[in-house]
Amino acid sequence: MVNHKWVYTFEEGRADMKDLLGGKGANLAEMTNIGLPVPPGIIITTEACNQFYVENRQFPPGMEEQVREKIKTLEAKTGKRFGDPENPLLVSVRSGAPISMPGMMDTVLNLGLNDETVQGLARAAGDRRFAMDCYRRFLNMFGDVVLGIEHVKFERVLETHKEQCGVNFDNQLTAEQWQYVVEEYKKIIERETGNPFPQDPMEQLFNAVYAVFNSWNNDRAIVYRKVNKIADTLGTAVNVQVMVFGNLGNDCGTGVAFTRNPSTGASELYGEYLINAQGEDVVAGIRTPQPIATLQEEMPDVYRQFAETCTLLEKHYKNMQDIEFTIERGKLYMLQTRNGKRTAQAAIKIAVDMVNEGLISREEAVMRVEPAHLDHLLHRRIDPNVNLEVFAKGLPASPGAASGKVVFDADEAEKMGQEGQKVILVRTETTPDDIHGIVQAQGILTSRGGMTSHAAVVARGMGKPCVCGCEAIRIDYDNEEFMVGGLTVKKGDIISIDGATGQVMLGEVSMIDPELSAEFQQLLEWADEIRALGVRANADTPADAAKAREFGAEGIGLTRTEHMFMAQDRLPIVQEMILAATEEERQKALDRLLPMQEEDFYGILKAMEGLPVTIRLLDPPLHEFLPNAEELMVEINTLRLTGGDAGELQEKEELLRKVRALSEFNPMLGHRGCRLGITFPEVYAMQARAIFQAVVRLVREGCKVIPEVEIPLVIEQNELAFLREVVEKTAEDVMRETGVRFEYTVGTMIEVPRAALLAGEIARVAEFFSFGTNDLTQTTLGFSRDDAEGKFLNEYVEKKILKDNPFVVLDRKGVGKLMQMAVQAGRSVKPDLLVGICGEHGGEPSSIEFCHLTGLNYVSCSPFRVPIARLAAAQAKVKNG
Repeated sequence: MVNHKWVYTFEEGRADMKDLLGGKGANLAEMTNIGLPVPPGIIITTEACNQFYVENRQFPPGMEEQVREKIKTLEAKTGKRFGDPENPLLVSVRSGAPISMPGMMDTVLNLGLNDETVQGLARAAGDRRFAMDCYRRFLNMFGDVVLGIEHVKFERVLETHKEQCGVNFDNQLTAEQWQYVVEEYKKIIERETGNPFPQDPMEQLFNAVYAVFNSWNNDRAIVYRKVNKIADTLGTAVNVQVMVFGNLGNDCGTGVAFTRNPSTGASELYGEYLINAQGEDVVAGIRTPQPIATLQEEMPDVYRQFAETCTLLEKHYKNMQDIEFTIERGKLYMLQTRNGKRTAQAAIKIAVDMVNEGLISREEAVMRVEPAHLDHLLHRRIDPNVNLEVFAKGLPASPGAASGKVVFDADEAEKMGQEGQKVILVRTETTPDDIHGIVQAQGILTSRGGMTSHAAVVARGMGKPCVCGCEAIRIDYDNEEFMVGGLTVKKGDIISIDGATGQVMLGEVSMIDPELSAEFQQLLEWADEIRALGVRANADTPADAAKAREFGAEGIGLTRTEHMFMAQDRLPIVQEMILAATEEERQKALDRLLPMQEEDFYGILKAMEGLPVTIRLLDPPLHEFLPNAEELMVEINTLRLTGGDAGELQEKEELLRKVRALSEFNPMLGHRGCRLGITFPEVYAMQARAIFQAVVRLVREGCKVIPEVEIPLVIEQNELAFLREVVEKTAEDVMRETGVRFEYTVGTMIEVPRAALLAGEIARVAEFFSFGTNDLTQTTLGFSRDDAEGKFLNEYVEKKILKDNPFVVLDRKGVGKLMQMAVQAGRSVKPDLLVGICGEHGGEPSSIEFCHLTGLNYVSCSPFRVPIARLAAAQAKVKNG
């Protein structure tokens, strides 16, 4: 490994080497090689990072020597020397993983400064104030990033000193005042570490590289990778780049820009910059930056060059770019380009626009949008017709709206969010250390920072609403409250934020359903042309069915009839049916339920006219429709103690006996599904009659209906054959009584392993299969979902025993294998057997890809996930053919 190549110059790299050089390094190399003005630099590879961990956090053999050699190439290119007191070479040290992790990793600027080289920098720049400003920044970053000293300890010194000097902004301090800050910073470093600040630039460099490698496994990076499903094994590269300075005066500056608007997708330069500043100033929100458009007025030649470069980069990469730049004494330098993070709304518009502009194909456009991000567009937004109690306004940094309790601490936001409470994280500004709280919060509100601040970038990437730079609010962390004028908002108070307008409101506000944009509809139409899988929806009401159809569902894959029994006007009748002592009494109750069920099915079938509707007959155990035994006991004891009505007491005692008689040790594996139908066939006969009478009405109205009657929880061909006969007899009775002929099919849910194993036999009496993967996952893994998710499943995922929660992402190795066996066996008997999936996995992209690979006919999911499924199915086709 000694002779292994660990270090590359920018000239030696290319854009397609991002796995080795990291995204940032590969793009710096690409920009260099296409002739853009990029300060020279070197890249220490991701392989070196991974070997660093193999070597027990030691640099791999030969790496340090290669770094020293490559630094000499930078000295030759610049005419400066590392550590030279007269003409010092200064560098930045930045991380760069193969997949963009904005704000997650650590950066050090101005490395190479010490007590001697700072004087050389001052002479070379002709500005001692500038040199001391650079030195204090380096000491702060080095102390924070490399030595692990809390940033706040440096910030406290600076804020106190500014107050004593009577200034508001950093750039108002003189060279002598910065000299004082520098000396105080060095004291902090020696006090906190027990050692003086290292003066040797090469020692500084290797300490910084060590810190970047080490930061790959810091808490915030681990959280970010977990949230975004980024592999821990990728490692990070380290970019060592010659410094250019945006803080030399008013002909200098630094900024961050996007080639298109990352919030809306509009084709316009979007970003911010600061005159006389270094890069960290823009994202940290120390000063309020200016919109990029005003650069055209302040530095027209630089702006023109920058706009031309942005156009070139977008055409070169065929994607919207996120660009960092510095202007040093009127000269533009490009410090970074990468595919920009964007909201779901922007991703869709940019993808569609780029197809129309001839930059990319429809298939590429479909692949550009994350299916999970569509979820952000399908949530509700603030009702424009309500009167809002707006008390503050900031920058609309990430669209969407949210309400929640005010929380000022990321740890507390995480804890409350995990408990199911809705919170808004309120901070002066967020840092990468707040990532765990941002993940759990409904939205973020900051008093400082701009549209490219940490909070804005991370929130947009997560699809969370964010309002930044709300300068009207003053946060008091000690008392856990913030003030706006005469208004005080305390921790736990509910506020609402609108990330599309920047408005902040008291209380919870009314929301409305989303509308799909023209670009959204266009992208989904392209997805429909590409995909092979059908997409249906799970719907239990006509309203759900109509919403599903509006979102492009091609039918209903699951109607859960038990949900219809829980309505207040029906539950007493259902309880009568369950408590009936004779079949005759039960039939009376069923006769009363029949017309109600018929109306349910009539509405759903009509809403889905011309499309198939799978109706699952009653599935859960009957005791779920009865009162809770413990609550009944409390009521009985109260009646006894208070001498209540004797008749009522006797009635409740009888009810309790029935509840106890029906209760089971494990109801999920007990008297439910087809087992109920076999014990009480009259229940299934009533439901079948309700379906077919609704069908007759619709046929008479001239509607085309395609009912699919589904028998749940079968384990045996004979079960399905028995209940199929009940359904068929009912259908014949209805056709004979009405004189109307109609078509229908009978199939089953595959939701226990035995059904999957015996699918060939079951297929002989089934016309379709639908995988109920929630129960199939429970019975295959031996996990009770409620118990597993509440007690140990998170530990399994955290400790990487399981890669994902199998109730969220389909378990391909176990559950998936059973599905493949069932499909193969079923179609060996009936080649045209219709096979779908109706569990929650039907709306999850990885699971949808597996369904495509397994040859299913369709997936079915909740109405609001139908667009996600349509896109994911198209992506599965593009990726796998």
